[in-house]
Amino acid sequence: MRIVLVGPPGAGKGTQAAYLAEKLSIPHISTGDLFRANISQGTPLGKQAQEYMRAGQLVPDEVTIGMAEDRLDQEDAQPGFLLDGFPRNQIQAEALDTYLGQRGVSLDAVLDLEVPESEVIKRIAGRRTCRNDSSHTFHVEYKPPKAQGVCDVCGGELYQREDDSEDTVRKRLEVYHRETEPIIDYYKAKGLVVTISALGKVSEVTQRAMDALAAKAA
Repeated sequence: MRIVLVGPPGAGKGTQAAYLAEKLSIPHISTGDLFRANISQGTPLGKQAQEYMRAGQLVPDEVTIGMAEDRLDQEDAQPGFLLDGFPRNQIQAEALDTYLGQRGVSLDAVLDLEVPESEVIKRIAGRRTCRNDSSHTFHVEYKPPKAQGVCDVCGGELYQREDDSEDTVRKRLEVYHRETEPIIDYYKAKGLVVTISALGKVSEVTQRAMDALAAKAA
């Protein structure tokens, strides 16, 4: 299957993408991984992206599109893929359609993870990260540490990243509503959108998504 995953920040896209890609035996292609790979490998697109990022500017659509197309050209993505974070606006969505159309294929589904804004804020603003190791993460409500403010793994101090503050989350949601949400309507007009609730346990959401995709493919 060729799938695009959409949803607001905090919807659990990365987590669900990893599980779904494994179950469907297709590569999980995230924008973050594309950027990291191109920058670390020093590709021409990676160097361009790094220049914009160092200047504190947004990476232009054409650079992001180029990275995505290069990745989709790879052999493992030919039978199918799950895109996470791309496309993020209508320009990128139209470019993806053009790219796929030139290869005689098309998307099978756009999976929309729906979650209330209040839950998004609670999920992200409640995160706490270890200062010693950023891979050690907790949540004040959903995954509290044994001792308040102390990492269970190494004893480091837990803190709230600036990106996780409520003000920052609200700004990220504004960007999502302005730039990314319109592509849901774009894909709805093509009959591709499948919307599911992203509330509940991770396994429940994964099963919900698998059932919805199976129904879509039937």
